[in-house]
Amino acid sequence: MENNRPDSFLRLIQRSRRGKLKIYLGYSAGVGKTFQMLQEAGRMKENDIDVVAGIVETHGRKETEALLSGLEIIPRKSVVYRGMEITEMDIDAILRRQPSVVLVDELAHTNVPGSRNAKRYEDTEEILAAGIHVISTLNIQHLESLYETVEQATGIKVRERVPDRILAMADQLVNVDCTTDDLRQRLTEGKVYIAERTETALANFFRSENLERLRELSLRELASQIDSRRRNQPVEDSQTNPDQLMVCLSSKSRNCETILRYASRIAGRLNRNWYAVYVRTFAENPAVIDPAVQRMLSNTLTLAQNLGATVFTYKGDDVVKTILQFAHEYRVGHIIIGNSGRQLPLWQRIQGRKTIVERLIGECRGISVIVLDTRGEETLKLRKNPAPSLSGIRETLLQAKPHEQSWKTLIRNVQPVLWEHVVEKEDAFRTLLHECCRLAPEIDENEAMRCLLEREQQGSTFIGEEIAIPHARLELLNKPLVAIGISKVGIYDPNSSNTARIMFLVLSPLADPNSHIKLLGIISKTASDSQWKSRVLRAADKKELLKILRTYP
Repeated sequence: MENNRPDSFLRLIQRSRRGKLKIYLGYSAGVGKTFQMLQEAGRMKENDIDVVAGIVETHGRKETEALLSGLEIIPRKSVVYRGMEITEMDIDAILRRQPSVVLVDELAHTNVPGSRNAKRYEDTEEILAAGIHVISTLNIQHLESLYETVEQATGIKVRERVPDRILAMADQLVNVDCTTDDLRQRLTEGKVYIAERTETALANFFRSENLERLRELSLRELASQIDSRRRNQPVEDSQTNPDQLMVCLSSKSRNCETILRYASRIAGRLNRNWYAVYVRTFAENPAVIDPAVQRMLSNTLTLAQNLGATVFTYKGDDVVKTILQFAHEYRVGHIIIGNSGRQLPLWQRIQGRKTIVERLIGECRGISVIVLDTRGEETLKLRKNPAPSLSGIRETLLQAKPHEQSWKTLIRNVQPVLWEHVVEKEDAFRTLLHECCRLAPEIDENEAMRCLLEREQQGSTFIGEEIAIPHARLELLNKPLVAIGISKVGIYDPNSSNTARIMFLVLSPLADPNSHIKLLGIISKTASDSQWKSRVLRAADKKELLKILRTYP
């Protein structure tokens, strides 16, 4: 504990400089979140507190507009996208103005491509980092870990989502509630949407059963957050807690995202650290795994990081032994694993063999095992090619950190490309590929381009959050190569209509598939760092950008 005190004090200093965040949480549009936020702003103004409206969506509601009329409003910034002029919150103007408190409505909003940040919650994090207090609003269905829960309860896929960490870092949460009958009545009276949208809304999202389920989720989440804060311990004390949580990931299940979101919810309620662990067996060598499985694993590991998990990948043929070894070393008290419903053949049963879930339950001691029913999902098959022998678990544990640093060094040494205009996907590919070919003359540029486009046909590598990671494995390549391109205006994919502003182009040797997976994992982790991404997109020129890349931890 003594060794951690300087770091602990630094964290206290950083927290003291950060602005405070208050969120009005509701179960649906129309419950009165924005109205209450503006009422509070009015009271602050009466008490001579410097409060401004960064962005407030009134949706034409007269009562809401009346409350907004007395406040200073930061003018919105206009962005032209596909020939249309769209307005967004002007974060630069807010930072220049430096108010004590700023109102930021609709935290889950997705900014128009070409904006400073992809999401409004990222704008909010930047404002808080500048020492400005923020009051915001959020509906419960936009919480990342509730994605499957909301879809199952309402049949609606929520596209705009906020990481759970944003709600957890709020200094105050206020539940804005009203009965579902009152909300539907307000909708009928035109107090939520314009009359033309009312009938459609009542017949779809605003059905009574949907609203009741969302209201229940909202109340549960608020209770969970209150309980978590009541039991919260200082950061330095959490390392001594022997009751952490881990979730076991598999390449054979399509339900990993559901399991991760469930684990995130449990970890939040228990107020524990949690880990996502993927054990790759010898039969799952990247050289023989279907490309679809590789994409799924990459997406799963990225989601785990976004949900707040610490991700580990180990190699070993005894999955249960590896899981239990990890659990003991990291003081895990809860293991979450999915049950695909796979049954062993009778002849294997006679020999005494058991499934992974059965072995895990039978062999663990002093650890709670939570088994989620993931049956009904299509099983992804691996090609039955023999895999070369790989190093043991202990070697992996000892070498993991230095190995990760070597991959980061590869990214730090990249010479980035900057575009001042909109770039189409294939043009971006060619430019970045040419940068790679200058470093490795043995590459056939035309063949490499063909491989990149062939990989793109299998599924867009524009992964969201304004990031694209096109990649290919080449026969003649001897070592992995990375090129980075940045366009503050946007990199456009006409086939999928997706856009990105940061593109990592990755080439790796066909003979070393393991390096391909690890490099994609490191890049995904780097790209998910909102502060790094924000700094990169704010870089004024290539010199400043190089400094950011070289100093990335």
